[in-house]
Amino acid sequence: MAENHSAGQIRDLKASPLDLNIHRPEEPAGELENQNLWSRSLARKWTVTLFLGTCLLYCARMTTPVCAVSMAADFHWSKIDSGLVLGGFFWGYCFTQILGGHASDKVGGERVLFISAASWALITAGTPVLAHLGPHTLALMTVARILMGLLQGVFFPSLASLCSQRVVEAERGFLMSTMHSGSHLGTLLAGGMGSVMLDRYGWESMFYCTGLLAGLWAVTVKYYLLRDDIAVNQMEKRSEIQPSLSGKRWLHLFKKPPVWAMVFAHMCICSTSYTLLSWLPMFFKESFPHATPWVYNVVPWLVAIPSGLCGGFVSDFLITKGYSVASVRKIMQFGAMGLSSMFILPLSGSVSFTSAVVFISAAVGFTTFTAGGVSVNVQDLTPSCAGALYGFMNMMGALMGLVLVSFSGYLIEVTLSWSVVFSLVTLVNVTGLGVFLVFGDAQRVDRQEDGQLIVV
Repeated sequence: MAENHSAGQIRDLKASPLDLNIHRPEEPAGELENQNLWSRSLARKWTVTLFLGTCLLYCARMTTPVCAVSMAADFHWSKIDSGLVLGGFFWGYCFTQILGGHASDKVGGERVLFISAASWALITAGTPVLAHLGPHTLALMTVARILMGLLQGVFFPSLASLCSQRVVEAERGFLMSTMHSGSHLGTLLAGGMGSVMLDRYGWESMFYCTGLLAGLWAVTVKYYLLRDDIAVNQMEKRSEIQPSLSGKRWLHLFKKPPVWAMVFAHMCICSTSYTLLSWLPMFFKESFPHATPWVYNVVPWLVAIPSGLCGGFVSDFLITKGYSVASVRKIMQFGAMGLSSMFILPLSGSVSFTSAVVFISAAVGFTTFTAGGVSVNVQDLTPSCAGALYGFMNMMGALMGLVLVSFSGYLIEVTLSWSVVFSLVTLVNVTGLGVFLVFGDAQRVDRQEDGQLIVV
């Protein structure tokens, strides 16, 4: 499995992933790409900052779901009304994925992240004001959630663009895994903060606190990281020589089997993750009515944080040891979709509460390995337009997730059995994994035969 590399390549890959040492690959495509890479000290600052940013992103995203019961009681919402408000986020989230990634490829992901974070921080802090603004609370809250989705939809495509332009290939897995771990921490913090603040200070305090923290994060990025970042200025020069968005260039990329294999695998794992996230609380409540809720609501996501970091470290470690990038991406994706399915499938039978929690925790933990697989594979295949392409695959993943979550609910209603849902999740995972293992690759496909970049 390991490939032989030249002495120069091996020297470039010997640094530890934890050092985030940024190398300057010798590529004729240009000097500007090399100048975009972060220095070691700047990379460390951005890694910590982006980890906190991802954490706050999920805190803000989960604020309304956490406060939904209290808000429904205050404003006399029905289940349908609450579903309308909560579902508004996902419709907004789908529509800015490609736009956010494309903008990041052009002007730099740092600026897109700052602008979006400042905007959704303002909306989060202003939600209580909107709620009490007039008699049309339901409409205002739905619009606010749609706007939240629109603004947060650019985050992960921007992050993919940022990683492809600033970080060397052998260190991208750890950075992406760190960001995904921040999302799990944010989910836990939102639940923990909600448990305390809802009872003591009311649901409004949750929005004020989260919005304030997100605003402080945006200010920190603006005045301490963007001010003197030379790489951002280099991106402006780079964007001047890039061609504009073209359907022909999209078509050229989509003719490549590795691109479609990556997109399909990402769609599969996103949809199965959304399905588990949506239905697991109800599964535990119905199957184990006397169990303590915090155990199955907290333990799997606590496992996911160190698991994600470990997966990213292993991914980069294998590359520095000489394994081919394509092999490493497939190994990590096998863990994310193959090993996780091995722990999901037993839930189709009769299991104890302890076994169910262990199986789910293991499945969720292995799922985080996708950050070293297809989630970072887009940066291997198309570093010049990673943001736009990641936005497309993330949008498709969200749409497929909505379909699979709804279809799972239908199956539960018709069959009155949870086994069919876990079997369906396993089937989708195995199908996506098989396609990626057969057709997946890590060689760049965004260059034509004459060396010209295919930038969308």
